Amino acid sequence: MSLDRPVTPDPYPLLPAAPGFEVTSADVVEGEPLKDDQVAEFGNTSPQLSWSGAPEGTKSYTVTCFDPDAPTPSGFWHWVLVDLPADVTSLPAGIGAADADLPGNAFMCRNDMGEKAFVGAAPPAGDQVHRYFFVVHAVTEDTLGVDSDATPAVVSFNLAFKTAGRAILHGTYRH
Repeated sequence: MSLDRPVTPDPYPLLPAAPGFEVTSADVVEGEPLKDDQVAEFGNTSPQLSWSGAPEGTKSYTVTCFDPDAPTPSGFWHWVLVDLPADVTSLPAGIGAADADLPGNAFMCRNDMGEKAFVGAAPPAGDQVHRYFFVVHAVTEDTLGVDSDATPAVVSFNLAFKTAGRAILHGTYRH
């Protein structure tokens, strides 16, 4: 079976508009291939992230990693970290581990592998280049109003109504 298909659009301009702010990483370079650490078969480690310039009134953050290029109608969610306190503006590499000590009342929801953790890039062998969007969502409430059993789609739906801003960084990977 062939996986040839059009490239999926960047999903974030298709969402309700939100002000941007800056996210940087010691591990992910905008538009460049991910380091082995962020690949499932080599490291499976969430990257270091830092952000600044979130809109005034930000009360918490949600951090996600999404691959719109997976050969599914819904893409593939690699990481969903919810309810980070507003005074947190960086995450160390590896904080996406299932047993990580998260700040405040933050928690992880299940990714599309069914794990409450970060799962690294793992596109099908020979498939097109996949994009991995690491997004820090500034949230207008102290809590997003979901629990750790919420699906990434439910988290995203709640973000549609509570997003004050978005900081986006994307890396790529091809197997």
